[in-house]
Amino acid sequence: MKSRLQNFAFALLTLVMALGLTLSALAAAKTYTGTVSDAMCGAKHAMPGDDAGCTRGCVAKGSKYALVVGNKVYTLDTTDKDALATLDKQAGAKVTVTGTEKGDTITVSAVQAAK
Repeated sequence: MKSRLQNFAFALLTLVMALGLTLSALAAAKTYTGTVSDAMCGAKHAMPGDDAGCTRGCVAKGSKYALVVGNKVYTLDTTDKDALATLDKQAGAKVTVTGTEKGDTITVSAVQAAK
């Protein structure tokens, strides 16, 4: 009997802790609206042509996507193919990014065109 009660208590504690971690991670995610750029150029594009072409060119050469929000440039960290496709499509345009910020980097969980 004692063993069953201990197993139940352990399972319940594990569930409560997992739920707490999940909720804290969700609470930490924020939304940011800005212009899609690349980490190399930031707010000022160096290549001739339009901002979208410069962004795509820099990303093709290894730079990460970035989000320019006012005077702040965030590097976007994601391996999600849908998010990367949206960032490519919206290069040079306004988007809303959902993710968690750590320093100057946003770990992206979702991207959509800004309304």
